[in-house]
Amino acid sequence: MKSFLKADEFTRRQFMSNAARAYLGVNLFPMFGSTLASAAPEAAVKGGKAKHVIYLYMAGGMSHVDTFDPKEKKDIMGKTEVIKTNADGVTIGHYLPKTAEVMDKVCVVNSLKSTQGAHEQGSYVMHTSYNMLGTIRHPSLGSWVARLGGRLHPELPPYVAINASPENTGSGFFGSKFAAAPVGNPEQGLQDSKRSEAVSEDDFARRLSLADKMNRKFHDRYANADVKAYEELYREAINLMKSKDLAAFDLSRESQATRDLYGKGAFAQGCLLARRLVQHDVRFVEVQLGGWDTHYDNFAGVEGRCKEFDQAYAALLTDLEKTGKLQDTLVVVATEFGRTPEIQIAHAGGRDHHPSAFTCLLAGGGVKGGMKYGSTDASGSKVKDLPVSVQDFNATIAYALGLPHDLVLMSPSKRPFKFSGPDAAKAAPITSVFA
Repeated sequence: MKSFLKADEFTRRQFMSNAARAYLGVNLFPMFGSTLASAAPEAAVKGGKAKHVIYLYMAGGMSHVDTFDPKEKKDIMGKTEVIKTNADGVTIGHYLPKTAEVMDKVCVVNSLKSTQGAHEQGSYVMHTSYNMLGTIRHPSLGSWVARLGGRLHPELPPYVAINASPENTGSGFFGSKFAAAPVGNPEQGLQDSKRSEAVSEDDFARRLSLADKMNRKFHDRYANADVKAYEELYREAINLMKSKDLAAFDLSRESQATRDLYGKGAFAQGCLLARRLVQHDVRFVEVQLGGWDTHYDNFAGVEGRCKEFDQAYAALLTDLEKTGKLQDTLVVVATEFGRTPEIQIAHAGGRDHHPSAFTCLLAGGGVKGGMKYGSTDASGSKVKDLPVSVQDFNATIAYALGLPHDLVLMSPSKRPFKFSGPDAAKAAPITSVFA
């Protein structure tokens, strides 16, 4: 019986979404999900100064020893050279020359540890604080932020994912209201957010009026949570279409000089779009850069990824500071694990998965820059001091926003969940990195 109801529910949602596209010329987004959770934001807690998060995800496992945790031993570093930065005592790999110029704004967390050494599982726990299970999909970090913090802009979506995997940016049991609005190509902005050119304004208004009459009858007859969720999404989609701030998604409004500052490519322009979105009060924006899985020819792979990352990251921090948004925007650089210090000669100098020690970055939002937190041993193989679990790191994101990382929220099946995972009582925000 349960499986029949779920299948029937999915069919109804498909019908409503397809009907919106066919009759109104738009998509209702985010897409329909499971039962909607309450939208009321919870009480804030003492924390950092952040109102927004830009979450830059390095998919594939960024090599920590070749980027932000370089070592002295040549047999570990291989072709990677160590360079100084504008922050005393902070060195990085030579593939990141522009990033070296902004490290005074960055806190380097060198002591991350994960229990997950496979890509799918590692990415999942980084994005949700929970290990992957076959019986449930957990809300992603952006969904938690939208749920606990509420939206800042009345019409723009609180959570946007650019070039990101839908498996890692879903809202799980929170429902579709808290899912990410997806942007595939930052140059094209938010898709299906405008009236179709094939539908005139008068015809669109007539269709809306007709849909309203049909909806009222249906809602009066079937007054349940799913119908109410659809009605809210429907209204939000219409309001967004009419919003003047939909221009936040339009990169053509930026000067060519600013676009050149970030560089070419989807990741670079995605970072610029993220800056525009937080300026328009979007709470959480994820931008993904893939290709860090360097089992084979690690040094060529890292160099290529760093070329895309380096200019865009430095430009983002510089631009946010110039526009006054760095102080209330937490910029996170995260990855699922690091790479082995051992160089695999048989794989043309590749590095394998290494969850035992890796690096993530924090900047802005009240974080102290120009510092390192934690360290690894001389080879970069193990955490030496101040270990940070994935759950600790995610709790730190919540702390920066003044959100309760250990607040219990119940799923529709009456199971308890928390921002920082099942053992939230053991998860500890890294409060010492905040000014």
